[in-house]
Amino acid sequence: MSEANLFAGQPVMSQLLSLIPKGLLKELSEKHGADRYCKRFFAQDHVVAMLYTSFSGCESLREVICGMQVNQYRLLHLGLLNTPCRSTLADANARRPEAFFGDLFHRLHRLHMGGLPDSLPKNKRLLDRLFILDSTTISLFTETMHGAGAYRSNGRKKGGAKAHVLMRAVEDMPCFVHLTEARVNDRAVLEHLPLPEGSIIVMDKGFNSYAQYDQWDSRHITYVTRLTESAALRVESERPLSQHQRDLGVLSDQNVVLAQHSNTKVKRIKARVVGFHDATTGRTFRFLTNDHTHAPATIAGIYKQRWQIELLFKRIKQHRPLRYFLGDSPNAIKIQIWCALIADLLIKVVKDQAERIAPRRWSFSNLAAIVRQHLGTYVHLMSFLKHPEKALLNYRPPPSQDHQLRLALFRQGA
Repeated sequence: MSEANLFAGQPVMSQLLSLIPKGLLKELSEKHGADRYCKRFFAQDHVVAMLYTSFSGCESLREVICGMQVNQYRLLHLGLLNTPCRSTLADANARRPEAFFGDLFHRLHRLHMGGLPDSLPKNKRLLDRLFILDSTTISLFTETMHGAGAYRSNGRKKGGAKAHVLMRAVEDMPCFVHLTEARVNDRAVLEHLPLPEGSIIVMDKGFNSYAQYDQWDSRHITYVTRLTESAALRVESERPLSQHQRDLGVLSDQNVVLAQHSNTKVKRIKARVVGFHDATTGRTFRFLTNDHTHAPATIAGIYKQRWQIELLFKRIKQHRPLRYFLGDSPNAIKIQIWCALIADLLIKVVKDQAERIAPRRWSFSNLAAIVRQHLGTYVHLMSFLKHPEKALLNYRPPPSQDHQLRLALFRQGA
């Protein structure tokens, strides 16, 4: 591969930032008043600095600023005229609204992943209609956001933030995120979910809400979750089981009615409970769903897809610096979480583009490591990912005049 094809006029960091339209930044900045009273460090500069923090794995303000100062000759290609001071970045994290970054993440998902449709027809395959809901807690060393960790000797807990995440099974990427304090109950996010009609949502039993189940049933949204131990229900009928279903681990299949029978004011909700034994783990589960069509083993298989979101949480926490934060305020903490999610989204976009043109499949961890090591390198990222071995195998940089002179003097001395 020639030098012209391998090297680009923009560093890798700038190529990643090109996936964020400047018009979108301007639109969201005006919407949220992100540049109000700003003289030098604008919203676009703030996005660049925080994404540099996420991509490079910086864990302190000094590390961020020193790293950008080392790359001062590349700042213009990143859209920055100068490096900010530590106090400037700290003040921006405390004052600029975190809703600007949250809205930016969701708009970028809509731009690159297509967003969520208004409805999903039932003739689509299950995986295309499947959404996974869960939450993850990010422990903090301050008590800024309460509700995480164990009680200490003084009776207090350390702080924690919670990310309520909804993802599509076919994307392996969050399509909706809601950030709260760790002490907020998981059910609080249910009313904010942008689920299209005809979709299937799978979640843990921590999101148990009969009122929400009834609303989803009226909107033709299928839910699959685990039955809580304290659930009040009445078995209406037993559904017949084939020997094939029993061999797969299905123990029971029942039509039930949810609600306290002694309380006449509570609305009864018709549902289905599937008992299932997992031979691999030896555990027994009871799944609650309003799906009366698919086989009980299929219901168990749908719930098994929930593990995909746990892998997503592990990936984000491994590759993004969410152990140390650049500020103690809730606003600064949320901004850094949003930027970690934006950085994860941009690498996922590059990964999808590379898989369409490259003969090999790149793992997310390898791609994240390449980006981290070559943020300031003027190499064409997509060309390198297409043929990494061929790109650098026979490449020799053209020698400069000083190098040629030293080489000639060395040979004469020999």
